[in-house]
Amino acid sequence: MSTTIDRGAPDSGKTDSGLRGSHAVRWWVLAVIGLAQLMVMLDATVVNIALPEAQQDLGFSDGSRQWVITGYALAFGSLLLLGGRLGDLLGRRTLFVIGLAGFGVASVVGGAAGNFEVLVAARVAQGLFAALLAPAALSLLSVTFTEPSERAKAFGIFSALGGAGGAVGLLVGGMLTEWASWRWVMYVNVVFAVPALIGALLLLAKPVITKKPKLDIPGIVVVSAALFAVVYGFAHVESTSWTDPVALGSMIVGAVLLAVFVWLEARVTHPLLPLRVVLDRTRGGSFAAVFVIGMGMFSIFLFLTYYFAASLGYSPIKTGLVYLPMVAAVVVSSTTMPVLVLPRVGPKIVITTGFLVAAAGMAMLTRLELDSTYAADIMPGMILMGLGIGAVMTTAFQGATSGLHHEDSGVASALINTGQQVGGSISTALLTTIASSAATDYLTSHKPSALAAAQAGVDGYTATLAWGSGFFVVGAVIAALLIPNRALEPSEGEPVMAH
Repeated sequence: MSTTIDRGAPDSGKTDSGLRGSHAVRWWVLAVIGLAQLMVMLDATVVNIALPEAQQDLGFSDGSRQWVITGYALAFGSLLLLGGRLGDLLGRRTLFVIGLAGFGVASVVGGAAGNFEVLVAARVAQGLFAALLAPAALSLLSVTFTEPSERAKAFGIFSALGGAGGAVGLLVGGMLTEWASWRWVMYVNVVFAVPALIGALLLLAKPVITKKPKLDIPGIVVVSAALFAVVYGFAHVESTSWTDPVALGSMIVGAVLLAVFVWLEARVTHPLLPLRVVLDRTRGGSFAAVFVIGMGMFSIFLFLTYYFAASLGYSPIKTGLVYLPMVAAVVVSSTTMPVLVLPRVGPKIVITTGFLVAAAGMAMLTRLELDSTYAADIMPGMILMGLGIGAVMTTAFQGATSGLHHEDSGVASALINTGQQVGGSISTALLTTIASSAATDYLTSHKPSALAAAQAGVDGYTATLAWGSGFFVVGAVIAALLIPNRALEPSEGEPVMAH
């Protein structure tokens, strides 16, 4: 079953005033979408730095602490595909507006939380609304920019915000925790949500919904349960072990349900995820690249942050600041690659090379010691990682949405977010185990002392960075084997009403 591309041209006889895709206010639309994307990406890390203070204030245990992070990840990860498909069926603008408003309200409730239960409930609600918002943002971008040259620029800017958001979240989290209170890491979302909401209501064209929506209920139930089980299983490993029956059981159930989901989707008339979206080699390879980037990026932020704070004694603000050269590299790479390099060498070369550059940068960081200096030992590796990640992200985002019918763009966008989220959950569990076993190995072979304990920590962090570098090499191999080196086709534009 192949999808026809009409390069955004309106069908004859449609009552959509000939407006489809690239409308006049598209660059303002990009600003609104970008603001929402930055807010969602920021929220993935901004809470981490504020957690210890929130824990002290609300008096919850270490064992409960991870639920503030996991609650968000579970709701977000398991409902993304549903959010994406709802956007395709009910209109991306509608879902984008609901997602923004809901996320803003949930953030205010979380900031005002008087106890642990309210905080976790607010984080779950944030995850739920993010699952509506994130795919709607990316698919709005995909159906708004249908001119190849403009599309490259727009995806570059969007990817730069995605790559920078996590690191900026660490800096903002550090500043707010140190200068205000942990509550502001929740309230700060309103600063993004309100202008984005006003912009969305004023600027986003209302789509023409021509078909009556049909939802694949069995598919929704099966895939939501599958993703919930996978994310929960890997999150549970972090606080227990790989042999824990609950963790193992969840992962097995998740894998079986995912297989059932694929079987179902090949047989139903209106699938939640039409298999044609994934079976195209350019899109399939790009989804795989996004998954690997998700695995690698989480290891960077999590374990380098531990290293800066625990081994080098950096304050939260300083920890955020040391990521800025990497953020700058992501931004430069994301915005120049699609316009200057991609048209000349093709997606296979850009993604493969990007992964190898990021792997080299991460490999440089495996030599970190207790007395490593930032300028000589840390910054060069971080800049290389940023350049590589920026190149992969912007090309993979474009590749994953290339040549799509507008009715599939929401679910494809959701799949991108799902790949990052699940990749992050798997690698966090895997790398936490690797870090603790490397640290234990060091301690058992050295005399107990404060210095040995500190060195064991560094050994744990560098072991995870070596694995992260390995993930990126695997990403390069997958891209080289799967992705054809041909120009990326734009998506079809969305029929919209005249303003």
